[in-house]
Amino acid sequence: MENVKGKVAFITGGASGMGFGMAKAFCNAGMKVMIGDIEQQPMDRAVAELQKAGAEAACVKVDVSNRDEVFAAAEATIETFGKVHVLCNNAGVLVDGRSEKVDVDNWNWVVDVNLWGVVNGLQAFLPLIRSHGEEGHVVSTSSMAGMVNFRGSGPYNATKFAVVALSETLMEEHKKDNLGVSVLCPGAVNTKIAESGRNRQGQYGGTDDNINAPMAALLPDALDPDIVGRQVLEAILDDQPYIFTDPSLRRHVSERFRRLNEGFDWADNCEALK
Repeated sequence: MENVKGKVAFITGGASGMGFGMAKAFCNAGMKVMIGDIEQQPMDRAVAELQKAGAEAACVKVDVSNRDEVFAAAEATIETFGKVHVLCNNAGVLVDGRSEKVDVDNWNWVVDVNLWGVVNGLQAFLPLIRSHGEEGHVVSTSSMAGMVNFRGSGPYNATKFAVVALSETLMEEHKKDNLGVSVLCPGAVNTKIAESGRNRQGQYGGTDDNINAPMAALLPDALDPDIVGRQVLEAILDDQPYIFTDPSLRRHVSERFRRLNEGFDWADNCEALK
C-alpha cells in the first residue's frame, strides 16, 4: 500500500501487546482502527487512549475461534467505518508441554485460536477488502516458531507453521492483484503470551492462571511491542512479505535449511529411489 492515511484496519488481539502496538502505529499514520479482542476492559482502555490522542478508533469483543463472532466483527467494522483495508490476524495463545502429553483440550484451544482464528479472519474480511477495489493488505501473526521448531511447544509450533503456509499460499493467490500479504514472525516480544490461559474459554477447560515460566523469564527484556507495531506499518507500506523482529535468529532458519538439504543429499543416494 502506497498510502495508508484514512484507511481502515481491523486488528485481533488488539487490546495489548503487538496488536495494540499496531493500533498505535496505524493511528499515528492517520488510519482508522477497529480493535477486536476477547478482553473487554483492556480493549476499552486501549480505545480510550487512542481516542485521547485524536485517533478514530473503536472496538468490538470477539473470540476469534468463534466464526460467527468474527463475521459479526467484520459487519461492525463496516457499520462503523464504511470500509476495511487492512486485516491483522494477530490473536494467539501458547501452551507448553511435550506434544504427546499436552491435554487434548489444550491442543484444540491452540489450534482453534491460532489457526482457525486466522482462517475465520480471512474468510470474514477478505471479501470486504476486495469489494471496494482499493489497495488492501493482510498481516497474519506467526512466530519464529513458524520457521523453526522449539521443544516443548508442539501445538504452538504446528499452528504457527500453518500460519506461514497459509500466508505463503495467499501470496501466490494474490500476486497479480492489489492485495498485499505479510506474515509476522517475531522473536521474543514483551507481551502477555506467557499468560495465555487467562483467556482460555470454557469449552477448553476454562481460565488458567498458570504462567509459562520459561517464556515469562524472556519477556521483561524482550522487544517493545510498539516497535513491532511500527515495523508492521513499515512492512505494509513496503509490501514486505516476511516480517522478522530479530535478524540475529537468521542462523536458526539457515540451520533448518541445511538439514533439509542434507535430506535431499540422502535422497540422491537412496537405494529405494534407484
